[in-house]
Amino acid sequence: MSDLIHIRSGAGEAWIDPAGAEAVDWRADGRRLLWTADPAIWARTAPILFPIVGRARDGQIKVAGQAYPMPIHGFAASSRFDIIERSEDRVLLVLADNAETHASFPFSFRLEAEYRVTQNALMVALTVRNTGGDGLPYAVGWHPGFALPFSDTGREGHVVEFEAEEIASVPAITAAGLFSSATRPVPLEGQRLPITDELMSREALCFLNARSRSVRLITPDGAAIRVEVENFPHLALWSRDAGPFLCIETWTGHGDPDGFDGDIFAKPSMRILPPGGRAAHSATAVFEAARRPA
Repeated sequence: MSDLIHIRSGAGEAWIDPAGAEAVDWRADGRRLLWTADPAIWARTAPILFPIVGRARDGQIKVAGQAYPMPIHGFAASSRFDIIERSEDRVLLVLADNAETHASFPFSFRLEAEYRVTQNALMVALTVRNTGGDGLPYAVGWHPGFALPFSDTGREGHVVEFEAEEIASVPAITAAGLFSSATRPVPLEGQRLPITDELMSREALCFLNARSRSVRLITPDGAAIRVEVENFPHLALWSRDAGPFLCIETWTGHGDPDGFDGDIFAKPSMRILPPGGRAAHSATAVFEAARRPA
């Protein structure tokens, strides 16, 4: 715990672990807003996803006919980042390709993770750079688990509110964690989705090419966490075993379709950066206190 990076701005503060460049704690208004990881339920708090998002079929990708092992959501979360810049309210960490990453991903890259905290917000900016001479296929994402409850209420009665109307169905996920061609309904009530243990007892709700650029997790007393995204087309909601958290995930890519067996360059939703190319993606979580009666 001693190597955690503490950033703060007034009453807002966060702790970032160089292992995975993962935010492990975020607090505003005296409240702990990220859940505390529990290996018995989910050992992560808010991992960064790279160079893929979701599962690759059989746990491997193919590049020019050769198979390479690839864990779910890639290897960034299990890699140690270098601290490049640091100030009271900001830190910039970097993961560059190395012999270990080449064993599963034979490409040259630089992944930058910048965190900034304000009184009531935590921002993460993820920048991908192609440092090699060939095209770089990649997907990137942020997977924060927000504590339930984070207000003065119980777990029941939370609602997710989308900025825009979303399609009331999502892809059905197979037992192997792949995207099937079937869909399952989502009990949206306009732009609001009541969060229940039953709803979250199955796989993630994946809103691909979502219309919303922000989404709010609202407590029964009106306090909320609003997640705003830039250059993340997909949104997902996920929890596990009625754990005391809800993940609002932001993705550029998603898991393999069921039956996909192609090269990583043909993998759906992967982005390809040309040599020397750069791509920026960001998400900001904002705490909104409950309004007090006049």
